[in-house]
Amino acid sequence: MADNTLRIKPVVNTDRPALGRFIASRWGAATAVAHGTVFRPAELPGLVAVRDGRLAGLLTYDVSGDTLEIVTVDAVTPNGGVGSALITAVSDEARRRDVRRLIVTTTNDNLDALRFYQRRDFRLIAVRPGAADEARRLKPQIPEIGRYDIPLHDELELLRELTPASPA
Repeated sequence: MADNTLRIKPVVNTDRPALGRFIASRWGAATAVAHGTVFRPAELPGLVAVRDGRLAGLLTYDVSGDTLEIVTVDAVTPNGGVGSALITAVSDEARRRDVRRLIVTTTNDNLDALRFYQRRDFRLIAVRPGAADEARRLKPQIPEIGRYDIPLHDELELLRELTPASPA
């Protein structure tokens, strides 16, 4: 009988080669670009979702001061609760680190991500017109036409304020 339990665990160094291949297959390269910054997600802290001994999802992040920036979120099978579990786990991690803000950047074509994040208490705080066009110079794999045949030009930043963890 298969164990269908979803487990979330921190990324460890032995995970990184496989995660690098996974990221490249999902993001078209080993890099992600947001707000003019080039990230190498497989080298960042992260959380891995595992189900039945297989990779079910990955979230990578970067922490600076009181802000945890979600760099990538991927669920192997969409709409199965993996993304939500990863957001819950990274929120818990942020609270443990005394971080009070989660931010994430997506692009104007990514309507699914906008819906996903807003349903999880993220609020739109910035629009950077032309930022995806600029990012394309740093990462030529970024297409000109994105999801739903929407021209990909802009970045959207979302924020989720965290409440402090309850004392144990």
